Formats: sequence, C-alpha cells, structure tokens
Amino acid sequence: MRSQLQNAKEESFVSEEVEKHPAWVRLNDQLDWYDKKSGENQRRYKQIKVAQLVLAGSIPVFALVGATWGRWITAILGASVAILEGFQQLGQYNNLWTSYRATAERLKHERFLFLARSGPYRDLGQEEALKRLAERVEEQVSTEHAKWVSERSQQDDKRDQRSQK
Repeated sequence: MRSQLQNAKEESFVSEEVEKHPAWVRLNDQLDWYDKKSGENQRRYKQIKVAQLVLAGSIPVFALVGATWGRWITAILGASVAILEGFQQLGQYNNLWTSYRATAERLKHERFLFLARSGPYRDLGQEEALKRLAERVEEQVSTEHAKWVSERSQQDDKRDQRSQK
C-alpha cells in the first residue's frame, strides 16, 4: 500500500476539488486495491513455493533412511508437494500477482501523467482532464476484470473437459 509520505507529497500537488472528484477517488481506490492484492498473491505464491522446495528437498534425505517409517515420510512429503502445487494452480497466485502488479503500475503511470498534465492530459482544463482520467482508469480496470473473467472461464472449461473423460 502507498505510504503516508507518498500520499502527503501527492496531496501537495492535488487541489481539494481534484482530491474529492470521483475519478481521483476511484483511481486511488483501485490503485490501493491492486497494490494490496498483488502483495497478497505474491506472498501466497512464495509461501507455497518455499514449502514445496523444503518438502521436495527433504525427500532424498528420508529416502536414504530405508526404514519403513522413512518410506512413509517420503511418500507423505511427495504427496504434500503435489497438493501444494494443486493449491497454487487453483489459486493462480503467480498469475494474479503479476497481473495485479501490472495493473497497479499502469494506474500509477496514469496518475503521474495526470499530475504532470502530460500525455493525454496535455492542454486540457481541469474538468476535461478529470473526465479523461475517469475514462482511462475505467478502461484499465475493466480490461483487468475482463481478463480475469476470461481466465476463469478457460479454467472452468478445462476442468469440465477433464471431468468428462
């Protein structure tokens, strides 16, 4: 999430009228959401991968034991690695992490263009710039949402095909 220092710095560039405008509020709300969700998915993905590495690395050690309990532990560790990979595939944490991070970065880029009155905001009055900001933020958010829905539909189709076999 954005730091209070960063928020304070931005507020010095933003008029009270802009700060309360729905387009500016929506931009910051969505930026915070994508930033937070990106971080959550990154943590989940890395936690699963670290656990898989530790468990998989333990398999050869327990396989060397040779005792009956060593074979059981080896089997349990192998199954655990597979189960964790299943959780990763179901949650799509890596894909969501990178996708949400990319959207957050695009929204940051949009904010800085707006604040600098450059790019698509050059030579626009404040009201027109805010309208353009609203359009461009919603374009980013709706594109991300459409991508998410499409990916979920593809996953459901694959799951349905596998269950029919």
